[in-house]
Amino acid sequence: MLLHRSLFVFTLLCVALSLTSCAGKTQFRSSCASESDAAWNELSIAKAKGFAGTLSYTKAASRLTAARTMQGVENFDACYRNAKIARQYIRDASQGQ
Repeated sequence: MLLHRSLFVFTLLCVALSLTSCAGKTQFRSSCASESDAAWNELSIAKAKGFAGTLSYTKAASRLTAARTMQGVENFDACYRNAKIARQYIRDASQGQ
C-alpha cells in the first residue's frame, strides 16, 4: 500500500511539473511572433551595402531561420532572442557594417 501511495504521489508531481513547464512556454509567444515577423519584413526590404553588409545580411537570415525553428518547437524565449539579434544584423547590413 505504501508503494502504491508513493507511486501515486510521484505521478502527481510529474504531471504537475509538466503542466507548469507548458504554462511557462507561452510567456514569449506573442513577442516571438511579432519580433520575427518584423525582422522578416525588414529583411525583405533591406539592401546590403558592401561585403560587410552582405555578411550581416546572411547572419540575419540564419538567425531568422533559427528563430522560426525555435517558434516551431515552442521555445519562444530563444525565438525572441534570435529575432532580436537578427534585427540588429539587418540594421548593420543596411549600414554596410
